[in-house]
Amino acid sequence: QVQLVESGGGLVQAGGSLRLSCAASGRIASINVMGWYRQGPGKQRELVATITRSGSTNYADSVKGRVTISRDNAKNTVYLQMNSLKPEDTGVYYCNVKAVTLDFVNMNYWGKGTLVTVSS
Repeated sequence: QVQLVESGGGLVQAGGSLRLSCAASGRIASINVMGWYRQGPGKQRELVATITRSGSTNYADSVKGRVTISRDNAKNTVYLQMNSLKPEDTGVYYCNVKAVTLDFVNMNYWGKGTLVTVSS
């Protein structure tokens, strides 16, 4: 079993910054892609950013230039540094991990989510 623990959400004023963290633990052989998704009020869950084990990144157009995703492979942890936050960035942010378990099974895991609220 694999657990994801997210942290770093909160309330921030527009223009402010937040850093989210997500640590994966459990029966993990390796982690391929780590990422963050978000779901705003009344909206569907959408991609924010992903990062591969080798460090290749992908960002949603709406966050490019304001958000940086990074990871620490030794700690199985992914980070999301968000700057110049806007009210439309408000939502629940979910960590996503695509991992290979110790049983050599490819699995897709989701965190429980952390709330980010940006006030205008």
